[in-house]
Amino acid sequence: MGAHGALAGAQRGAVLVESSTVSPEWISELGKAAKEHGLELLDAPVTGSRVQAAGGQLRFLVGGPEGALKTAMPVLKAMGSDVVHLGLGGNGAKMKLLNNFLCGVQVASLAEGIVWLERSGLDREKALELLRSGAPGSPLLGTIAARMTSGDWTVNFLLELMTKDLVYAHDAAAQMGVDLTTATNAKQLFERAMAAGYGEKDMSSVVEVVRQQGKP
Repeated sequence: MGAHGALAGAQRGAVLVESSTVSPEWISELGKAAKEHGLELLDAPVTGSRVQAAGGQLRFLVGGPEGALKTAMPVLKAMGSDVVHLGLGGNGAKMKLLNNFLCGVQVASLAEGIVWLERSGLDREKALELLRSGAPGSPLLGTIAARMTSGDWTVNFLLELMTKDLVYAHDAAAQMGVDLTTATNAKQLFERAMAAGYGEKDMSSVVEVVRQQGKP
């Protein structure tokens, strides 16, 4: 945004692609600034993690003009397996926040469920297999449960970033008159994990905060 920033340095007519997970308000501000410089902006956050990024299998959630997307498509296709156009600028950001809200809530509830399971006397692996193959099962449950039980906090998605995304999601939904109470509860758990020093670890490490609850 500054005198030596990307907007000032880009050639008129260029297409800019923002792939961070940011608020719709920030996309709107960037879009207006880009237009003032004769540029076009696509908000194109991604779904997927380290494995998908390494394999060029990310999914781009794109908001912005169709013409600009056509220009950027070869670049996006080089990094992703799917590009979904969601309409107006800002829609990509909204979809990503909705996606991460549901992921964050599931990770938080899974952390509580796993600790409950560990203290219940049930066979943990047998119980988790039942959950994975039953109604609660999802790709996220399978991968996050494996990390929570192994204690491997190698970063696939930073815990502090999920905390940030839950704040953005809560605020964005509130503007639509929706109170994301589950996001509030999940955010509080992630904030406790950050305070305990897990912010730079994988988001699955949030389970350790629950494990410390109720210990003598």
